[in-house]
Amino acid sequence: MAEPKVKYDRQLRIWGEQGQAALEKASICLLNCGPTGSETLKNLVLGGVGSITVVDGFKVEVGDLGNNFMVDESSVGESKAKCVCAFLQELNDAVKAKFIEDCPEELIETNPSFFSQFTLVIATQLVADSMVKLDRICREANIILIFARSYGLMGFVRISVKEHTVIESKPDHFLDDLRLNNPWPELTRFTETIDLNTTDAVVHKHTPYIIILVKIAEEWANTHGGNLPSTREEKRQFKDLIKSKMITIDEENYKEAMEASFKVFSPRGIGANLQKIIDDGGTEIDSNSSDFWVMVAALKEFIANEGGGETPLEGSIPDMTSSTELYVNLQKNYQAKAEADFLVMERRIGNLLKKIGRDPASISKTNIKSFSKNARKLAVCRYRLIEEEFNSPVQPELQKYLMDEDHGTLQEANSLKVLPENTAAGLYILLRAADRFAVNYNKFPGQFDGVMDEDISRLKTTAVGLLNDLGCNSSALSEDLINEMCRYGASELHAVAAFVGGVASQEVIKLITRQFIPMSGTFIFNGIDNKSQLLLL
Repeated sequence: MAEPKVKYDRQLRIWGEQGQAALEKASICLLNCGPTGSETLKNLVLGGVGSITVVDGFKVEVGDLGNNFMVDESSVGESKAKCVCAFLQELNDAVKAKFIEDCPEELIETNPSFFSQFTLVIATQLVADSMVKLDRICREANIILIFARSYGLMGFVRISVKEHTVIESKPDHFLDDLRLNNPWPELTRFTETIDLNTTDAVVHKHTPYIIILVKIAEEWANTHGGNLPSTREEKRQFKDLIKSKMITIDEENYKEAMEASFKVFSPRGIGANLQKIIDDGGTEIDSNSSDFWVMVAALKEFIANEGGGETPLEGSIPDMTSSTELYVNLQKNYQAKAEADFLVMERRIGNLLKKIGRDPASISKTNIKSFSKNARKLAVCRYRLIEEEFNSPVQPELQKYLMDEDHGTLQEANSLKVLPENTAAGLYILLRAADRFAVNYNKFPGQFDGVMDEDISRLKTTAVGLLNDLGCNSSALSEDLINEMCRYGASELHAVAAFVGGVASQEVIKLITRQFIPMSGTFIFNGIDNKSQLLLL
């Protein structure tokens, strides 16, 4: 068997050893192992989760061979959970796998404590009533829950957990933490040893842009009452000042300084998202508080005291034109400041832990260092119960999604009918209406041949009733969309299931590794025109 570092080399580059360790400790339960569930779990087994438990009460039928790659002809008549579990085990023998031949709906009704043993539960192809019940069970047990469902050409994914905190959110675009507009004393003293007016052309063109900007920002502030550029004209003048320091036109470091000058103009202090987190009630800590909120409470103290309105410094600098000596010394300056800030945070966290009656060393140095480095990028995600969303969605949002003032009627485009822009919201309503339909008529719309017209009429009536219950009396759904929903007949198409499974497994990895920010609403995939939308309901 390949060594883990070799086996998982590519993903280790994304979420690191700490993230991989979290995956390898995770215990995941899958409810229903049709194509949607199998595709979801396949991705996680290949990623190296610790253990999986597959729950399904059905036998493999001939129809399953056309949409589920985890069964074959020899599987027909056998337990679907057993066959899928065996195929998944072949993909990665390091993953512990077991199966339970039981109907998930019965398990939810008769043995709710069953789910408390898992890190995360993936519930696929459940109807609304079972979703609501399982959601309550997992909330009470503090178990992360993900719903995933494919229905014809549409897909649905929804996360449900009371609170999920993220330290390593890894945003795609985030300003480097260079403090060019608020340098600390040691950085200022270091830049004072550098003369921008040197006559040595080699030294001049190899001075890092950080030093150039800190010195020119200081020069500007001295002549503008201590203020940095704020207006468009002042920013232009600041760039001109940088340009005036160039000796020759080929000095890349000064060009970099002009391109990075916006970093000087950025506001000091912390961003709105972080401000919201440190103002959260979670910072009122006690012995039951999570490590995250203890560290946030310490961060709040740091910002108000040693940080002078700033978070701990990250301690890294980007690549830039520079002599090796200056770059290394600059890097050491940033690292020394980051280490000093970390030690302050460590001391404050230890004091807070002692204050609430916990071991001052119960939060590891590794975790504190990671928190300090990523303090500007923290995230807190909270999710409504699925029952709350179903019974009382955020009304303005739902109305907005269902509005059809501009695109609500079918239009003729190149002699082809184009579905309205509100298709995602329409599919969401129709999926819920299909579940009501199933309760009323003991089948899904279009599931059986010969009664399509009757099912279309019934589904339309059911959908209108649902919209009225949700307070959207004036909203209407496209006739073509209703016809499409009936045409699906509650089928699971492998192509859609694979896509939905990919989305669901990606969110599982975010939640388990606590890296990257998981999606915040209800994800709807529209396979009719290959579009997706996140509904914040």
